[in-house]
Amino acid sequence: MSKFYKPKRAYNIFNPLSKEPFKLSRSKIDLFLQCPRCFYLDKRLGIERPPGFPFSLNNAVDKLLKKEFDLNRIKGSRHSLMQEYNIDAIPFNHQEIEDWRDYKKGLWCFHDPTNLIINGAIDDVWVNRTGELFVVDYKATAKSGEVGLEAEWQDGYKRQVEIYQWLFRKNGFKVSDTAYFVYCNGIINKQVFDKKLEFDVKIIPYKGDDSWVEGTIIKAHETLIKDVIPQASKDCDYCAYRQEVVKIEKV
Repeated sequence: MSKFYKPKRAYNIFNPLSKEPFKLSRSKIDLFLQCPRCFYLDKRLGIERPPGFPFSLNNAVDKLLKKEFDLNRIKGSRHSLMQEYNIDAIPFNHQEIEDWRDYKKGLWCFHDPTNLIINGAIDDVWVNRTGELFVVDYKATAKSGEVGLEAEWQDGYKRQVEIYQWLFRKNGFKVSDTAYFVYCNGIINKQVFDKKLEFDVKIIPYKGDDSWVEGTIIKAHETLIKDVIPQASKDCDYCAYRQEVVKIEKV
């Protein structure tokens, strides 16, 4: 059996009869928006989508950036990139920063109308002189030309920081609508590799709007409490594949 295959699980499954709060992560909210059927199969029936391969290089960049910004966090100083982009803030030195980064804990809040615990693991958060927080997310890629946030598939990045903004506000923090993406773009036009990969790094501001989050959580909960598997999203490749396989098997 492939190590990437996960059979139906018997844990972390939503039970509509349970009185206990149920944890729903930021990524699963995004899954609901992508395809309610895949979301339901996962959180109600314990059948996950096949996992993707890990992005080891991206994870390495993520860890190194955290270490680098943590040096400024300890000193209470601006990172050179923040100075370059004239961002008047410093990395937020909060006692829970490591918990907020841990996907097993994360930044969380209890959503009383649905009895759900919403959580997500942040990359970073910065703070200005007035105590206003800026959600920060690290991204890594390797492409020719300038990186931006214009592609449709990057809408998920925007939703990601908007949920974090919502979570910080629910935890009583003053949060700016502006979030920042620290985007690392691997330079691929070098003549030789020379055992090192260099990056162009830029900070991209994004004005978030978390007004959609509350309603989406309620809709996701309404989907979970029903005993009917919802229709697949017309754009879901996973469901399309499954449907085509079923057609072939019936022939």
